[in-house]
Amino acid sequence: MVRILIADDHGVLRHGLRELLEQHEGWEVCAEASNGRQAVELAKKLLPRVVVVDLVMPEMNGFEAIYHIKREVPNCEVLAFTMHETEDYVIDALSAGALGYLLKSDAARHITAAVEALSEHRPYFTWSVSKTMLDTYETAAANEGEPSLDLLSIREREVIQLLAKGRTSRAISPILGISLRTVERHRAAIMKKLRAKTVGELVRLAVRQKLIAP
Repeated sequence: MVRILIADDHGVLRHGLRELLEQHEGWEVCAEASNGRQAVELAKKLLPRVVVVDLVMPEMNGFEAIYHIKREVPNCEVLAFTMHETEDYVIDALSAGALGYLLKSDAARHITAAVEALSEHRPYFTWSVSKTMLDTYETAAANEGEPSLDLLSIREREVIQLLAKGRTSRAISPILGISLRTVERHRAAIMKKLRAKTVGELVRLAVRQKLIAP
């Protein structure tokens, strides 16, 4: 029996996915969550094989939920399920621990194949998402002379890794045992050293230089 948890703040969408997935023999939707925090708690309690997670949810966003689910239930796999196709979203979701990425517009055609792949611990990406990632890496390969992560201190590397996993400065503070003000100072130093204007730029640079896995 493949147990599946669905996390999305839209009830109609959750119910539609449940009906679609439970048509597959041997699959069971063990629970539905309406926010990221609830998704983490249910995953810890029910130990599903696959968790389908919307990336934009209240209380805790999908990126952070993915990170916590993978930390608490490492044997389950997470499918990022969203309407957003930008490279920032894809990279952030994979960095948080997702094994697959599916657009909501592709759900009817691909949700069954995606869940089946993840239930066997295989990655799943539709062609459009794969192309987004390919374009990102082709651009990166052509981008010579970018700042090196060797410019960062050990602590700054820790901060950028947590930022890449979707953690906020306020969340990073207790994890590293430093004040919020110190986190913000490190973050500003990182942005300056790497000439980045957004966290998305930091993540892409960290992936290109293999500080974090895509």
